Amino acid sequence: MSFAPFQLEEWQSLYEMEVPYNLADSGVAPVVLRELVPTPEAVQALLEVDLHYPAVNGTEDLRRLIAGLYPGVGPAQVLVTVGAAEANALCVATLTAPGDHVVVLEPGYRQVAGMAANNGCEVDSFHLVESDGWRPDLDELERVVRPDTRLIAVSNPNNPTGAILTPDEVSRILAVAERVGAWVLADEVYRGSEMDRDEETPTLVGQYDRLVVTNSLSKAYGLSGLRLGWVAGPQQVVDDMWRRHEYATISTSKLSMHLAQIALSEPCRSELFRRNRAFIREGWARLQAWVESTDGLVTAIKPEATALAFLRYDLDLPSLEVAHALRRGGVLVGVGAHFGVEHHLRVTHGLVAEYMEPALERMTGVFSALRAG
Repeated sequence: MSFAPFQLEEWQSLYEMEVPYNLADSGVAPVVLRELVPTPEAVQALLEVDLHYPAVNGTEDLRRLIAGLYPGVGPAQVLVTVGAAEANALCVATLTAPGDHVVVLEPGYRQVAGMAANNGCEVDSFHLVESDGWRPDLDELERVVRPDTRLIAVSNPNNPTGAILTPDEVSRILAVAERVGAWVLADEVYRGSEMDRDEETPTLVGQYDRLVVTNSLSKAYGLSGLRLGWVAGPQQVVDDMWRRHEYATISTSKLSMHLAQIALSEPCRSELFRRNRAFIREGWARLQAWVESTDGLVTAIKPEATALAFLRYDLDLPSLEVAHALRRGGVLVGVGAHFGVEHHLRVTHGLVAEYMEPALERMTGVFSALRAG
């Protein structure tokens, strides 16, 4: 059987431990454990957790907390997974079959596209348009969707551009899906990472019946090391995913579930968002100043959310070649081609200044050398 590797994750797996500066990651500066368990009582409660198997689909208390993030959703409509990666994988495995037609939004995190192709599906794309400020080309969506389209997948806010779909854009995407009876998969891992406002991006839950959403503690929460995500949707579909979850992972970690309950409870959840939005806003200002210092060699559209910037560079070189040059200079970045767009690089900026500033200095040196030929 043919198999398409996940190029973005392969790139990071090969090189992220070998460079002094990793800007290819997709979140903010990570939370340390003492921020989640800051009191002697919290530490003691953590130490009292037994290390037996947890509830396979997630503890009742954790699923109740997650369900509370979505209108009209109960705990039975939530499955706790090993990160959003497993959640997305379960969605593809459950909702598609070989020969199905799948449509994805690009540039994007290409896990769903790759898994669908590896599952024998036919995959097409509709695009965010850079010249329109990374707005989606919904006329293109109308053209590529077919009567046999089984699944339409979006990330909102988007990885790598940070664009947030407007209510009108969401309504039109859902109307297209309803016309052909397609499922919609909404990856919402960047809800809570908004750049210029403190209100969360609205979820798509409640706007369409054939809808599943995925999320995790990795991006907006700064807790990627917990490897805890979830999927929410109609109960029968979630139950079908639960059966596949038992084959793939059995469950996520009991310690991760304990810490996730802390993270998703108030006031901790709001405090994590405040912390991480501060990193995002300060980091963007730092990166924007660097972009302006390149005299047009590098440009960027301000993201509406995420700690990511999708940088365009003015060099007649493919993105993989530029990324390798930066890697040899000590900085790992995301390769534009791995998101479906050339002459771009994805850079995370939600990091401490002491880490980010020397990384940008190295990038300046590499770009200067590339421009000089």
